[in-house]
Amino acid sequence: MKPIKVATWNIHGGVGLDGRRVPVRIVDALARMDADVFALQEFAAPRGAFDDFRAELEQRLAMRACAGATFRTRHRDFGNVVLSRRPILDARCIDLSYGTREPRNAIEMTIGIGGAPLRIIATHLGLAAAERRAQVARLADRLAETGVPTILLGDFNESKQHGTLAAWTPHVEFVATPPTFPSWCPLLRLDRIFATPPLRASLRVQRDRSSRIASDHLPLLADIDVAAPDRTASTQSSRITMGAGSRSEEEAP
Repeated sequence: MKPIKVATWNIHGGVGLDGRRVPVRIVDALARMDADVFALQEFAAPRGAFDDFRAELEQRLAMRACAGATFRTRHRDFGNVVLSRRPILDARCIDLSYGTREPRNAIEMTIGIGGAPLRIIATHLGLAAAERRAQVARLADRLAETGVPTILLGDFNESKQHGTLAAWTPHVEFVATPPTFPSWCPLLRLDRIFATPPLRASLRVQRDRSSRIASDHLPLLADIDVAAPDRTASTQSSRITMGAGSRSEEEAP
């Protein structure tokens, strides 16, 4: 079967290196990548326009989106979004919030690949090591709960090869990952794409000038070899908006 292409990108709220919020730059860069699945972190829009921005991406890219808001301020909504060109079979939001730290979540989505299920888990982990260890443990439990082939991707805020992500070693393959942050001179490997065996990922970074300017992270892409379908997929769902792990403006940091 032809490999599928997945990508993860922290889009910095659509604010580029020039300090301007220009969502069209994000949309245009995603269109050029032409991936089957996009995981976007720091997906932000003016208060009340979160779903409008998501709908614009769906229309421009001819994809379906699942959104998981994490918090709201007086001026904007903020969270994670996963877009899929393949049928979405189901989706849920996993609350990864830790104490009084900034709320976090993960979007877990199952898509159909030629009739077979493929699970996508996309997230943006916390800045503190203790926070990440708790979040990694929660996701390790999810990785162990099913035999469905899984792709785990996002901004993990971990620059070490294993570090706080070591608990995933029994479940996914750690491969050499190119640096993606900061976009103007990438030095840190904060963005990762993992796959459970027998899936295999070949990673690369989108380095064109417009992508460098659009965000403070570069997009990370992977071609994933998937197994032959087992015809177990069910019907496609409609768009799903999820709010687990979210806070109101009164509670947001």
